[in-house]
Amino acid sequence: MPVRPRHLLVGASTVIAAVVSLSGCSQKATGGDGSIKVTASDSKCEVSRAEFPAGHLTLDVDNTGSKVTEVYVLFPDGRIAAERENIGPGTKASITAEIKAGDYEIACKPGMKGDGIHRKVTATGKNTAAERSPEIDAAVAGYRSYVLTQAEETLPKAKAFADAVKAGDIETAKKLYAPSRIGWERTEPVAESFGDIDPKVDIREDGLEAGQDPEKDWTGWHRLEKALWQDKKIDDQEKRLADRLVADLNDWVKRVGTAEITPTSMANGAKELLDEVARNKITGEEDRYSHTDLVDFKGNLEGAQKSYELLKPVAAKNNPGLTRELDGQFTALTGLLDKYRIGAAGYEYTSYDKVTEPQRKELSDGVNALAEPLSKLAAAVVK
Repeated sequence: MPVRPRHLLVGASTVIAAVVSLSGCSQKATGGDGSIKVTASDSKCEVSRAEFPAGHLTLDVDNTGSKVTEVYVLFPDGRIAAERENIGPGTKASITAEIKAGDYEIACKPGMKGDGIHRKVTATGKNTAAERSPEIDAAVAGYRSYVLTQAEETLPKAKAFADAVKAGDIETAKKLYAPSRIGWERTEPVAESFGDIDPKVDIREDGLEAGQDPEKDWTGWHRLEKALWQDKKIDDQEKRLADRLVADLNDWVKRVGTAEITPTSMANGAKELLDEVARNKITGEEDRYSHTDLVDFKGNLEGAQKSYELLKPVAAKNNPGLTRELDGQFTALTGLLDKYRIGAAGYEYTSYDKVTEPQRKELSDGVNALAEPLSKLAAAVVK
């Protein structure tokens, strides 16, 4: 679960109507392909230009620093228009997004912690990406319906989990914990795009900001996970947090229908879900108390595959070799994960603390083999 710090959010009042010169930003010319070059270091976020035409945007990111970094394109209200995480030191990455005319911020977050370094930019003119093919419109509509369905189906599962917590039934709550998270994990990039919901429901203790008190400021699934598996007790505070989780997820359901969904956000979101697996599930950091990481892994994989399948008709026309490779890699990774399934159906998997280091390495290699071609999907749908 990538942490979305509250202080990363950009309020609309902080974005001025016209972008002035960017202090600390390089004003290098863009490449001939019209991309924007972003040079991220440990202390700078250099953007090659402050204005660019609305439509299909490509950010070519070069991390020249010594820390892993993240790069965001943020809407004025703080929602995430596009992002790329886990850009290692000395490596490069590309972000393709569909951007409407208006004001934005490009933010680099060295070390993936803290406020990040923000640069104001503007997309000018007509949104040339607005006129889309019927196939693309169908993909976006299909994904919007999928996201809403996943959110709506999560609520009763989360409520059942919360009810068990409030009843003090630790064993039942443990059984309901992982199933209550599947819909969220399938559509996490959309949920995270709102910025303020993810820190309420899915943050881990080490994701809290400096000065935040775990006893007062830590809420959501993982706070209750710790109570159930490590503390082995449910007090009045946990019962209140169970109600709070359901309330925050209700907020998610009400807002998810307003999410900004584009073909490139779908493609980028699929890659982000694989990054989630690589960063948090393979390491065992996500569900460190319950060791139900493989259930989250399955949810992330299913969500990524849904985006891909909806976009595949267009991607196959533009890059048939890519879709053939993706078909094979999705099948291969699903097969690897199924080795740990308990029973022929359902979402019960081997406890992750029983998965050996060589087995984790095999899973990691499978994730990386899929993530590399999946990173090309956004470019394939906007050709």
